[in-house]
Formats: sequence, structure tokens, C-alpha cells
Amino acid sequence: MKSLFALALLLPIAASAAPTDVIVRSEFIFEKAPYPSCHASTIAEVGPGKLVAAWFGGTKERAPDVGIWVARCVDGRWTEAIEVANGLQPDGKREPTWNPVLFAPPDAPLFLFYKVGPSPSKWWGVVTTSADGGKTWSKPTRLPEGILGPIKNKPVVLADGTWLSPSSTEGNKEGWLVHFEISRDRGATWERTKPVPQGPHFDAIQPSVLFHADGRLQAIARTRQGVNAQTWSKDGGKTWSPLTAIDLPNPNSGTDAVTLADGRQLLVYNHSGHRANEAKGDRWPLDVALSRDGVHWQRVLTLETEPNKAGYAYPAVIQTRDGLVHITYTWDRTRIKHVVLDPTKL
Repeated sequence: MKSLFALALLLPIAASAAPTDVIVRSEFIFEKAPYPSCHASTIAEVGPGKLVAAWFGGTKERAPDVGIWVARCVDGRWTEAIEVANGLQPDGKREPTWNPVLFAPPDAPLFLFYKVGPSPSKWWGVVTTSADGGKTWSKPTRLPEGILGPIKNKPVVLADGTWLSPSSTEGNKEGWLVHFEISRDRGATWERTKPVPQGPHFDAIQPSVLFHADGRLQAIARTRQGVNAQTWSKDGGKTWSPLTAIDLPNPNSGTDAVTLADGRQLLVYNHSGHRANEAKGDRWPLDVALSRDGVHWQRVLTLETEPNKAGYAYPAVIQTRDGLVHITYTWDRTRIKHVVLDPTKL
């Protein structure tokens, strides 16, 4: 195990040179907000040239005033964000909200999943939907017992129409465990898979799902062991192989990945290892890596390089129908940044 971690940490410091026209657009979704802290963004396409982004914002992570905020991008401009959900309970107590995840399946409403609860070990899953591209939202519904929803990264739709939601648990006696949640009736009901085998004991959470031409699925997950981990499925996500390391570091920070239309795999992550004697590291720089087989990865672009204690983290990534890649991420815990890439230049 130690040799794997060392390999990841010894990878080149600088990303491969990239043409300046790779980055088509770079902007903050908002400049000012009615809260001091925000984190964990998500993004979805709801129509040609129409995007929706969400994140949680409040006093600080875990504070009871943290709510879920949404903004829409129409004709290239972001609307003012509005709070669409909070953790107010029937007894009047307000719990923190966490990790929104947008999901835009074909011929269905826009789904917004999020978590509510005092901590990751005690939170529960909630879902709300929008039939008008994120303008208005349904009354939030608690997910069934044992179903958390996508923990950080977007669900995917399989070839047979099945929805596969990447999920995980943390903070309990079993440790950090990846699992998946499957719906065959467009979100009406869900079933939960067994936890992914930990391999040589990887503590992993927050997977994202990739497609391969041979029909296999691959999931990439964050770990506490200094590297990104992977698992593979040959049966549509029902069962998964034991976790193994890929050749990219991870400072115990969230990632996201997407399979591009040309078949390449794209991962957004922090190219940073652990600090000495700590189970975490710096959440900078923020990088993009590509792979053709999911096994061999090349770091191709650095999005953020300046040292920042709060970091640039928790990316979300999608490819829109025009072929462009959209990435959102936490910037200094005070703003959400939106970057658009032309993947043909990578």
C-alpha cells in the first residue's frame, strides 16, 4: 500500500502544457452572497444553453442555518441565487443541509438530491424536483430508510434506462464505505447494493461513475489513504470489484468525473497528497486529468494553482450537448466558480 501512495505523490508537479483556448469561459456564479461560507456545488444542463447550479451556503459547514441555494444560467448569464431548501424540521428545530446533487435524466423533471442532519454519520437523504428548469421546486420528500441518494456526484442513466446513483457512508463504526443505489422505475423506488469491497483497506467515499466501450462501469472515489481509488462493475452496477488505487493522488478531498462523448474519461481532482502525519492535505492545486482506459491517467490542465488554506475543491463536471465541459467548484469557501472547457483542445 505504501508504495502505491508514494507513486501517486511522486507524480510530476506541473500539468502538461495546454493551449490557452482550452478554457472557453471562467467566472464566479455570484460575487456577493447573504452568507459567509459556501461549498459542494453541482451543475446540470436543462436545455440548450441553459444550466442550473446548486450548492450549500450558510454560516459554516454543519451550522443549522446552512441551506441549499440554486442559480440558473440563461443566455450566458447567471441569475441571482435563491434558497430552495433548508433543514427545518416539523418540531421547529433546524438541521444543517449538505451536498446537493442535480440530476437531469431524459424526459423527466430535474432532480435535486441533498442531505439533512447534524453530521455525515446521522444525515438522511431528501429529494425535490423541478418541472420548469429550476425555477420552482416541489415539496421536499425524505428518501426511504437506508437510501441516502447520490452523496456528492451525479447519478447516471444506463443503456437499459436504469438509474445508478453513486453513494457512500462515513462516520460510523464500519468506516468509510462506497455503495450504489439503483432505480428501475425512474426514481419511484430504490434498492441499495452491498458495500464495495475495500481491497487493501481503502476508506473511500463520494464515487463518480464512468462508462467504458466494453460495457463495464468504473467508479472513482476519494480516500483517506492519499490516492484516488477505483472499482469496476461488469453487471450494470449490481456488484463491484475490490477497491484499488489509480495513479493520481488525493488529499482526502472530493472529485468528480465524466465520460466524454469521444470515449475519453475526464477527472477533476486536487493533485495533492497528505501533509506529514495527517490524514488530509492541501485542496490545491485543482487539476484535470484524462484517460482512455480508466487505468492510465495524464494530468493535462491546472485550473487553480495559488496556495489557499480554504482551497479550491469539491468539483462537479458535466459535458453539455454542444460538446463543452462545464466544471463548478468551491473557491475559498466563499464563492462558487464556473469554468467551461473545450475538450477537443485537450
